[in-house]
Amino acid sequence: MRHNGPRSCGRGYRTGLVEANRARSRALPRKRLVKVSTYRVDYERDRTGWWVASVREVRGCHTQGRTVDEARRRIREALSLFIDDASSVDLVDRVKLPASVAKAVRDYAKLRKRADAESKRAATAARLAVRLLQKGRLKMSARDAARVLGLSHQRIHQLANTR
Repeated sequence: MRHNGPRSCGRGYRTGLVEANRARSRALPRKRLVKVSTYRVDYERDRTGWWVASVREVRGCHTQGRTVDEARRRIREALSLFIDDASSVDLVDRVKLPASVAKAVRDYAKLRKRADAESKRAATAARLAVRLLQKGRLKMSARDAARVLGLSHQRIHQLANTR
């Protein structure tokens, strides 16, 4: 099929179409873009319920999707119109949320971090308890130690064999 300029009715992307679209969107030409390995992407919900994704470092590079995941997939495709190696760059996501939702997410992350730290402390304490119950004067069996600690005998064996 013959390409007759930016308004021809062919399928697929052609250099002329990409360049024409780039010119209409007031985007920077490829030559003037600086090579960056990480781009920040903002996701924001619009009035119609779609998620709009914008690359902060590249003027005019934006897309939308019904979900954040869909917008995330599409923004890489949009970025490829501006840079050559869009598939190899890292995208750092920043989802803009209402203040009350953002606070709830921060609170959850803080509590989750605290719970993970407590879980590690509990595992260390369990290993010490198993070692003391099975070794030394008591010499308890795995089943007896399991009953004392409220764990399964299989878990007692796991704890006894880890450091």
